[in-house]
Amino acid sequence: MVTTQQDNEEIAPEAEALEGELLEESEIEDGQATEDKAGPGSESEQEESGGPEQEIELLKKQLQESQDKAVRAQAELDNVRKRTLRDVENAHKYALDKFANELLPVLDSMEMGIGAADESEEQKPLKEGMQLTLKMFRDVMEKFGITEIEAEGKKFDPEKHEAVSMQEIEGSEAGSVVTVFQKGYALNGRLIRPAMVVVAK
Repeated sequence: MVTTQQDNEEIAPEAEALEGELLEESEIEDGQATEDKAGPGSESEQEESGGPEQEIELLKKQLQESQDKAVRAQAELDNVRKRTLRDVENAHKYALDKFANELLPVLDSMEMGIGAADESEEQKPLKEGMQLTLKMFRDVMEKFGITEIEAEGKKFDPEKHEAVSMQEIEGSEAGSVVTVFQKGYALNGRLIRPAMVVVAK
């Protein structure tokens, strides 16, 4: 069979139309494949996001961490407040420490003066007056928390006593205080001057 030019001209438009249809179908299929791949509801994205349960667990963890931090901060604040109150209390309690130390030599002198006074009738009124003054002095000291440390006849306590010598004394228990050279004192229970003593050995 011989194909004429007229037949070729009739076939050409039909071939072009068919080719166009095939091209459109290919583009549609490519578009659908792209949507399927990048769609928001894909299984891979859901797996990566972890879902709402994982977000809830994360929020619970963050809440617990915040609560722990708040508890620690409150505890630290309470500790600071207690330390401050203790410091203020000690400041008031021991404010007389230096002043008390300055008074002790005066007290020692008064006691030595009374001890050295003779027992004559002429000196008796003077001695009684000094004893009364000494009593008032001690009462005032005790009122402000300054107390005498017991020493003579007690077991030697290195926290309260300072040994100036040791002597063998018959009838005295080893380690006990037999003589007090200088009295010791405490301010509200805190030592401000140890008692200077002789200890039996």
